[in-house]
Amino acid sequence: MGFVMDGLEAEAYDRTYGDRVLVRRIVGYFRQVWGIMVLVAAVVVLGSLMDSALPIIISRGVDRAAQAKAGGMPYSQADFALTVGAILLAGALSWIFNFIRQFFTARAIGDVTLQLRCDAFAAVMARDLSFYDAYPSGKIVSRVTSDTEDFAQVVTLTLNLASQVLLLFIITGLLFTINVTLALLALIIAPIIVAVALGFRRIARQAIQRTQRAKANVNAMIQESVSGIAVAKNFRQEARMYGEFTAINQQAYNVNMRTGYIFGGLFPVLNIVAGLGTLIVVYFGGRFVLAGSVSPGAWFFFAQAIAIFWFPLTSIASFWSQFQQGLGASERVFALIDATPEIVQHDSRDIGRINGQIEFRDLTFRYTERQAVLDQFNLRIPAGQTLAIVGHTGAGKSTLGKLIARFYEFQSGQLLIDDSDIRDLDLHAYHQQLGIVPQLPFLFSGTIAENIRYARPAASDAEVLAAAHAVGIGDEVDGTHWLDALSEGLATDVGEEGRALSLGQRQLVALARLVLQDPAIVIMDEATASVDPLTEAEIQEGLDVVLQGRTAIVIAHRLSTVERADRIIVLDHGQILEEGTHTDLLHAGGHYAVLYNTYFRSQRVDYEPGEGFVPVKVATA
Repeated sequence: MGFVMDGLEAEAYDRTYGDRVLVRRIVGYFRQVWGIMVLVAAVVVLGSLMDSALPIIISRGVDRAAQAKAGGMPYSQADFALTVGAILLAGALSWIFNFIRQFFTARAIGDVTLQLRCDAFAAVMARDLSFYDAYPSGKIVSRVTSDTEDFAQVVTLTLNLASQVLLLFIITGLLFTINVTLALLALIIAPIIVAVALGFRRIARQAIQRTQRAKANVNAMIQESVSGIAVAKNFRQEARMYGEFTAINQQAYNVNMRTGYIFGGLFPVLNIVAGLGTLIVVYFGGRFVLAGSVSPGAWFFFAQAIAIFWFPLTSIASFWSQFQQGLGASERVFALIDATPEIVQHDSRDIGRINGQIEFRDLTFRYTERQAVLDQFNLRIPAGQTLAIVGHTGAGKSTLGKLIARFYEFQSGQLLIDDSDIRDLDLHAYHQQLGIVPQLPFLFSGTIAENIRYARPAASDAEVLAAAHAVGIGDEVDGTHWLDALSEGLATDVGEEGRALSLGQRQLVALARLVLQDPAIVIMDEATASVDPLTEAEIQEGLDVVLQGRTAIVIAHRLSTVERADRIIVLDHGQILEEGTHTDLLHAGGHYAVLYNTYFRSQRVDYEPGEGFVPVKVATA
């Protein structure tokens, strides 16, 4: 059955918490609903008293009827009506108290789960970008949604436990008042029930953890499939995707079945032991009735009470095994909350409005121990300069942008912003002055105006419209603007992830969002690399406005962007091979000239295959 457990290993940030640690943290969440729990406890007491009163009322009625039949005290219709009325009253009050208990228990569960989910989501927001590169988002979502719901089981079981314990003590006391010998016979069975239940503890914990990991795998697969459905349909791989989902879903089914067998086998075993106890008690109780030492009503009460006695006892005994589901869920949520951040700030100094000077000083960075990207790297970018970074795939271009954005922690050296170590800055204030435009922009569901205003929620409609006009000058032939092509202009709904818009329109919205933000530093992972030539021309005109007076780091894939840059650096395996302007580097005939001839030259309007190549003085690196 090893294959059933494949892919269900713990994540690297998972932790193993002791039961005491988990319980202590769970109790911490209970503190916020302490008032509700006190009310529930009071109602539990009243409900338990009503549940205990029912067999007492019935047993006394049986004794009165037996005495009347034997020629003793008369048993009138009024006595019968009084007994029935008492039973109905006790049952009604028990129902009312139980309703109140369930109502406020649900309130406590909601409050605790709400707080836990808020804490888990806050932890998700606080995690570094590298965290999301390492772990599937679907599994993270599962911890915030499914596992917090499973955590509610802890609250339910804990509040119900108080009711069961109280009922157990009341019934035990009543049993001893009837017959000490029969009560002791019942208590002999109790340790056996507790031992059987506790034997399930470790097995139950492991089973629950695997079930939750299997559920996380299903969630991750569904999210990835929905996100990549367009690619799957393009390559006609729906059947393959369905097959992969079926395999993961089948694994989750198998794991859930194993867990179901474990928990499903618990109560039957406990009920068998309890049944044997009932058989022993009823047998000896019947002998006592025949011997005249116990009345029929008392024997009836004992038979009813012992049935009530087994239910809270088996519930309490099985509590710890069932409690493992909540503990397993809480352990996964707490592991997410407690995950150690990679980004560690030494200080949180606010340096006000930054100028935008950036300097890498002997900086070393690696994604893993074996994957060094930058080694003793040095680079200075003056404030207000537009720097284009070119190089082959894997040269480290995007890494520079991610480090400037403080998405990753470097191992040694310094990264200075206006001569201040980036590790000493208030990251919230710093990120407010940092604008990032990826190659494939992400838009949130809503209108174009809402997505532009996302950068500055307090911005007016006029400011949003001005930002939208700043990123595109419009069609020079007919004088139309890019917003004119949209049926509702800024009020146009972008759809999920912006899919209702073309890629070029999405990029224009992202650029407008950046204009409204008014950052001091701009990082652009080539905003025009995936758009058509007409949209590219429109965006390039707007970029002159966007980048004016700002420090810009542009990862360049288009000739138009490279030519407009103040300075170009050629990066290769984390090292700067050349730097200068477009014209100077071409005339140098070095590595940049090779890149130009290979990639950029064909993008010129006047390009003719086989002609117009600049001389190359060095061989390809």
